[in-house]
Amino acid sequence: QVQLVESGGGLVQAGGSLRLSCAASGRPFGSYARAWFRQAPGKEREFVAHITWSGGNTYYADSVKGRFTISRDSAKNTLYLQMNSLKPEDTAVYYCAAATFNFGHTGWVKSGSYDYWGQGTQVTVSS
Repeated sequence: QVQLVESGGGLVQAGGSLRLSCAASGRPFGSYARAWFRQAPGKEREFVAHITWSGGNTYYADSVKGRFTISRDSAKNTLYLQMNSLKPEDTAVYYCAAATFNFGHTGWVKSGSYDYWGQGTQVTVSS
């Protein structure tokens, strides 16, 4: 069984920073890409950023580009999301996910391309 466990969420003022982590454990699995998605109350889950696990190539949603940085530590099997200049509209539950098929960048922005998901961590940005 594969487990993805997020941590690092919390309450922060607008303009502040948070760093999310997503540790993978359990049965070994290969992933072409891992990603962060988020879901605000009453809204659909949306793509935030993804990274190819071997090459480290990254891709971001326009809404976070220049403020968020996705990275990974392959040795620790851990995914990160550094979030700077946070805005109230960034408030959401943040989920990490892993894809075991190579859908490419256009596929990896879609939640349906991911096989494994974490339980989510709440990020709240106050104005």
